[in-house]
Amino acid sequence: MKQVLPVPGAHGAPGITGRSNGLRPDLALIADWIAPQARVLDLACGDGALVAHLQSAKRCRGYGVEINDAQLLACMRAGVDVIQQDIEAGLGMFRALSFDVVVLSMAIQMTHQTERVLREMSAVGREGIVSFPNFGHWYHAWSILRGRMPVSREMPYEWYNTPNLHLATVRDFEEFLGRLGLRITGRAFLKNGRPVGWLPGLRSTQAIYRFRRD
Repeated sequence: MKQVLPVPGAHGAPGITGRSNGLRPDLALIADWIAPQARVLDLACGDGALVAHLQSAKRCRGYGVEINDAQLLACMRAGVDVIQQDIEAGLGMFRALSFDVVVLSMAIQMTHQTERVLREMSAVGREGIVSFPNFGHWYHAWSILRGRMPVSREMPYEWYNTPNLHLATVRDFEEFLGRLGLRITGRAFLKNGRPVGWLPGLRSTQAIYRFRRD
């Protein structure tokens, strides 16, 4: 996965505004899910904001994996241990179950080998957490009915310059996890950074899932 364009709102990129402790809304929610002193791996970690927060607020031990040079420098300035690596090249540098939690936030839609990425996340971590833009949001369907590809806060690119390769709905992702033998242990849905409870498949713009292998 060649991350040339920034992930929308990712750790300082334009798109989704932050909320709690300066974190992007989905990252703030993910941080709440992670236990104190957990071992955390953040894939496509951007500027390392999540790991930096977990280290200072929850005394977690964390690593980031990032390919972008500028984001790599930002991680180091934030005191985050980071490895420059394309996550689709594999996570073979880590032993099985090296981490309590492996996070991939707002980047899975950019992967070419999505199945491999999720399998490796579940191999090196006891639990995985993924957030992604929900393509099933009603506005996206309305845009397509009008003959236009949707552009939104979570997907701010035009069709000709988007890094997004594999867009999914909530149901798509849940079925995909089931096919990989990954059990959902938690889910949350956001719209403009706020929780969505009713009809999340149609009303949420972001979905966040936590899962583990049975």
